[in-house]
Amino acid sequence: MLKNSQTQFMMAQDKRLRSTSEILNSMKVIKLQSWEEEFKKQIESFRADEFRWLAKAQMTKAFGTFLYWLSPTIVSAVIFVACGLLKSAPLNASTIFTVLATLRVMSEPVRLIPEAISAIIQVNVSFDRINNFLLGDELKIDEVERSVLEKSGEVVDIQAGNFSWDPEMTKTPTLTNISLDINCGQTVAVCGPVGAGKSSLLHALLGEIPKVSGTVKVSGSIAYVSQTSWIQSGTIRDNILYGKPMEARRYNAAIAACALDKDLNDFRHGDLTEIGQRGLNLSGGQKQRIQLARAVYADADVYLLDDPFSAVDAHTAGVLFHKCVEDSLREKTVVLVTHQVEFLSEVDQILVMEEGRITQSGKYEELLMMGTAFQQLVNAHNESLGDFKQGGINREMGDINIVEKVKEEIKTIDTRGIQLTQEEEVESGYVGLKPFLDYFRVSQGWFLLSATVLGQVGFVVFQAASTYWLAFSIGIPKLSTTMVIGVYSVISTLSAGFVYSRAVTTVYLGLKASKAFFSGFTNAVFKAPMLFFDSTPVGRILTRASSDMNVLDFDIPSAFILVVVPAVELTAALIVMTYVTWQVIIIALLALAATKVVQDYYLASARELIRINGTTKAPVMNYAAETSLGVVTIRAFGTVDRFFKSYLNLVDADAALFFLSNAAMEWVIMRIEILQNVTLFTCALLLILIPKGYIAPGLVGLSLSYALTLTQTQVFLTRWYCTLSNSIISVERIKQYMSIPEEPPAVVDGRRPPSSWPSNGTIHLQELKIRYRPNAPLVLKGISCTFREGTRVGVVGRTGSGKSTLISALFRLVEPASGCILIDGIDISKIGLKDLRMKLSIIPQEPTLFRGCIRTNLDPLGVYSDDEIWKVKEKTRNKNVISSKHFAAFF
Repeated sequence: MLKNSQTQFMMAQDKRLRSTSEILNSMKVIKLQSWEEEFKKQIESFRADEFRWLAKAQMTKAFGTFLYWLSPTIVSAVIFVACGLLKSAPLNASTIFTVLATLRVMSEPVRLIPEAISAIIQVNVSFDRINNFLLGDELKIDEVERSVLEKSGEVVDIQAGNFSWDPEMTKTPTLTNISLDINCGQTVAVCGPVGAGKSSLLHALLGEIPKVSGTVKVSGSIAYVSQTSWIQSGTIRDNILYGKPMEARRYNAAIAACALDKDLNDFRHGDLTEIGQRGLNLSGGQKQRIQLARAVYADADVYLLDDPFSAVDAHTAGVLFHKCVEDSLREKTVVLVTHQVEFLSEVDQILVMEEGRITQSGKYEELLMMGTAFQQLVNAHNESLGDFKQGGINREMGDINIVEKVKEEIKTIDTRGIQLTQEEEVESGYVGLKPFLDYFRVSQGWFLLSATVLGQVGFVVFQAASTYWLAFSIGIPKLSTTMVIGVYSVISTLSAGFVYSRAVTTVYLGLKASKAFFSGFTNAVFKAPMLFFDSTPVGRILTRASSDMNVLDFDIPSAFILVVVPAVELTAALIVMTYVTWQVIIIALLALAATKVVQDYYLASARELIRINGTTKAPVMNYAAETSLGVVTIRAFGTVDRFFKSYLNLVDADAALFFLSNAAMEWVIMRIEILQNVTLFTCALLLILIPKGYIAPGLVGLSLSYALTLTQTQVFLTRWYCTLSNSIISVERIKQYMSIPEEPPAVVDGRRPPSSWPSNGTIHLQELKIRYRPNAPLVLKGISCTFREGTRVGVVGRTGSGKSTLISALFRLVEPASGCILIDGIDISKIGLKDLRMKLSIIPQEPTLFRGCIRTNLDPLGVYSDDEIWKVKEKTRNKNVISSKHFAAFF
């Protein structure tokens, strides 16, 4: 039952964390569309399912705890009854307290059995999940025959190749009957309509797409530039060098060839500018050119370029083609996937693809003379350019003159010149009881805390009363054995109710705290401004949503009760020992004082180790997520081993701190055992030195039975108090993110715009100045202009000039430093964010898709009818693709 609950809990947790990661990576789109509430409800629904299994697992464990804690009492009662009935041993002080002392010593390990069983089940479930992952399908490394480059002859050779992304759909492969020969030094362009299979052809050369039949041979090393830019966290220089040693001449040549020199001059830190996660502080064109420079610097033999000019303007695309492809890579073998028809006349060979087939092959002039598909592609491109030029030339030249006046000012803008990613904030030193108080204050669990402590006190009082009854009754000959054992059993049984109430209230306290902290954390994250997500790696947020939340779910409730229990029992033991031999209290107090000193000395180091350990988990998660996104690029460049070693180094750094924490724990336990053994020795010595008959034998046995467990109880208390002190740091970390500064409210009562707003759509910018941080330079410097209603306005400028920042200002992803934006006369900074963003629409620079079907991606809020969605698909020319048999099941 417990195993099933744990398994279901971990499966539910996987769903939540997968969805959380996806949402955090797409937070910009979510905020632009004002979808926060919908996606927050999605996370909360996953958490509700996870919470249901958590509650079931914890209640099951609580019942097991109740049984195990009661077992020493039941066993002792059974032994005494057996002694009385079978006459196997006399029921005197010697027998009774030998049994009680033995069972009391054994009770500590027995009480840990529920925790041990739970841990074993968790490990077992984790092993099963890891095993299933390791047994999954792997990439076949023999799909492509690799060989050393020869100076002449074929470099790329595909014969009768059929490839399919879905191994089960071999009858309708993605690429059909592909035959291709490319000689050394050739530049081959691959063109065709969207969805023709151009990118899949490059993946076939890389061995990434499963091969159904045919042969693929590639000679020499490969450099690959993906269609979607893959940028690592780090500096621009790190991304270009990509693990290779620095050669200044080659490095500068690669930067110049990829037109990055002007961008680096604009950045305050040059090529040492830190890149945010996934290149968040770079424009699309900058990211594409950085990964192109990475490929050029690699000095490979074969270059596979997947539409590298798609994210740059026409002028930059021309510079990249001539300087990079034609000049820097003139002696290399290049396969270029492109939609820029104007470059096709400069290549050695052109491949035209349609529906996963190579339909035409040849030089530019030859294909034009053939007509058919290639001529249609060129004609469509020329017609679109002609229409654009005819409609757009000489329109409102006055506006262009105004822009020229501020050209020099824009040129000097440093887009987010300061380093974006901030160091993770970590508390230092002793912060007092604040984390403990936060735990109960946020969860409002003061009543449950009191009930838990009272439950344990009641249990200990009744246990002490039962043993005192035995010590008292064996000295009264008139009392029968039945009476002695009967009263003992009744008192012990009454303690069972307190054990059960304590176990249940502890579970409810833990569940209430988990719910409160998760709710506060989730609300704070969804209300955080966009700058928080730009400057905070996703791994930092995920570690709090996963490992830290896991500590709140499981570790803190169990550690809390395992601190309360020995604390009450230690107090009871000292009271009993002092009652019998009062002199022992002197040594006991000295030992406790020494214990406190040793414990505080340990905690000072342990706290810092745990805090540092909290910061070493995020890099592991970030690195794993980052490398999984760029796994095709990593394999193409042949750098798998380097990335694997880097990952192991991060894991080792995290594991080393975990090892040191455990080593420090053993250090303090050993010293506390020595100190408490002094108290035990003192108590035993005093009992021996006291004259015979001065103290009743039963009380001597009672005192010794408690004294024998004193060391074990103190060690138990210290171990779990230190564990709780370490675990409570997770509360500190989550509470830190619950205090994130919020973005402006979604709705401002009394300032809501009319339902018909904006009726015209006139946008007026007045002296608009934007900076990303209070101490950062201005990105937009006093822009004043008007966009009249019904007009189509083009915002142009070189990469990094502030075009995306202007859009961000319209949606209030970043607030103005001064100035304002008026839409139909309403200052958008005065109204709520939801009221603003729901009235605006945007097509983001980077496409974003969410896990699920096509229908939910088109309409995440579920507000449109199927007919409306099909009309949109028809307008965007996707209707035929979505209607096809392959995609119908996913709609």
